[in-house]
Amino acid sequence: MLTLHQMQVSGNCYKVRLAARQLGVPLTLFDYGLHDGTTRKPAYLAKNPNGRVPMLEFEDGRLLPESNAILWYLAEGTPLLPADRWGRAEALQWMFFEQYSHEPYVAVARFWLKFAPAAELEPRRHLVPEWHAKGNAALAVMQTHLDDHDWFAGGRYSIADIALYGYTHVAADGGFDLSAYPAVVAWLKRVAAQPGHVTIEERW
Repeated sequence: MLTLHQMQVSGNCYKVRLAARQLGVPLTLFDYGLHDGTTRKPAYLAKNPNGRVPMLEFEDGRLLPESNAILWYLAEGTPLLPADRWGRAEALQWMFFEQYSHEPYVAVARFWLKFAPAAELEPRRHLVPEWHAKGNAALAVMQTHLDDHDWFAGGRYSIADIALYGYTHVAADGGFDLSAYPAVVAWLKRVAAQPGHVTIEERW
């Protein structure tokens, strides 16, 4: 069975759990603490020198880090990955957008404002307005797209939606007001209504 090295509260890890559940792919979950530094210790760094989760471990010892790479692997040959060339390119477009324009601000604000010790947040508090400004810019891009599209790639629910859903649906934890983005809110409800949907809190 595949093993997912993960943290339960991580949106990036949740994306993988959600896709796997919807695809019927069984996973063994191996949990790491949010503040214990385990992923920075030699035992984990020997597997993933980047020291991050999620990481998918195969029975034959192969290791695949990076949430969106894992999503792509799991979705290959399934309805969650568009079958046509253009649809796959659209999926990649939005998955790159998620990692470069969305996650660095929406997810980072969530971590520091909800999970970080107050003493560690204080030296970074001056960065909060920038996180909010850039995170809101990303949400506005999503709003513009969703004004006249139900989904992000291939005209149907796909891993592009899962990639963006992971942190968008908990953006309020980082101080973002999603009511300013009604098309995004409607999309979140469509994602949550998909068969096999599980919440970020649910254990397997």
